[in-house]
Amino acid sequence: MRKEAIFEIARTLIAILISLLLAFVIILFISKQPGEALSKFLVGPLSKVRYFSNVLEMAIPLTFTGLAISVMFQAKQFNLGAEGAFFVGAVTAAVIGITFSFPNGIHPLVAIICGGLVGGTFLFIPAILKVKWNANELVSSLMLNYILFYLGIFIINYYFRDSMAGAMVSYKLKTTALIPNLIPRTRLHYGLLLVITMIVIVYYFMYRTKWGYAIRMTGLNQKFAEYSGINIKLVMLYAQIIGGIIAGMGGATELLGMYTRFEWQMLPGYGWDGVIVAILARNNPLLVPVAAIFLSYLRIGADLMARMTDIPSEVVSIIQALVIMLVAAESFLASWRHKIVVKKAKEEMAISNGGKSK
Repeated sequence: MRKEAIFEIARTLIAILISLLLAFVIILFISKQPGEALSKFLVGPLSKVRYFSNVLEMAIPLTFTGLAISVMFQAKQFNLGAEGAFFVGAVTAAVIGITFSFPNGIHPLVAIICGGLVGGTFLFIPAILKVKWNANELVSSLMLNYILFYLGIFIINYYFRDSMAGAMVSYKLKTTALIPNLIPRTRLHYGLLLVITMIVIVYYFMYRTKWGYAIRMTGLNQKFAEYSGINIKLVMLYAQIIGGIIAGMGGATELLGMYTRFEWQMLPGYGWDGVIVAILARNNPLLVPVAAIFLSYLRIGADLMARMTDIPSEVVSIIQALVIMLVAAESFLASWRHKIVVKKAKEEMAISNGGKSK
């Protein structure tokens, strides 16, 4: 198992390296200043504290949705409703932040918890459809995203819209609801500490509790899990609900940490990005933040490159697409995996034969 894990990490790193090399070739062909473009792309995010704080800011919502997707994917539930849960979690936090009054510290905590509960409640819908009527959770969750989007827009625009703002935005959130900044003169907020806590909780849940074990066994072999006495229908339900809770908390945290009012008029896209993060992390909660920071670093680097050179930021989309294709391709480096498995089997056989001869 250890060699398999090392192989998967190596395979992912090779896929990333190939994607970066192809992106660099494209930059060399289309840029009049390729050296400057590559410099801004690769080391630009490290050149200033503000730029690197931007990387961490973006990594916070990516980590939340990556954790949400990884929990559901480990149960082999291809629920893509993290996008809708993230959005409705932010809407819930806006409602709590505008309507209610709580002390500092308590207000954002209440809003984040409520955002998580609402996100989990809505992702119960594709989960119960799957369990009761075997409805494909991929399709039902995709459709649910747009239901939640239009529901959230309706609530904000018809009940909480600030008509004096000159834009389709909500009233300002109460200052007690906002998450304070962690580093002065940056937008990096205390949500970073919350997401670190969530990483630890999700890892402990998945690898140190019987419920997490049930999720992993259901994902590995559903029939074996059922034969072993695991209630796979219950596992399908709570895996997707937990994913919705995490994504909803992520949406609430993003809104309260980065905005003073609700401003989104379209889905923010962090749920879709969470799929990329989960794939890169191989659904491992401890690798999710690494994948989130990597993706965030690419995007901030691409943004700096686009603003300071003649290369458009869309080059990062090429890298993302190539990484996903290579990582998701089972045949990529399959012969290497086969050699590792055969070598390991021979070693175990040699050890077994040696033990018998003694």
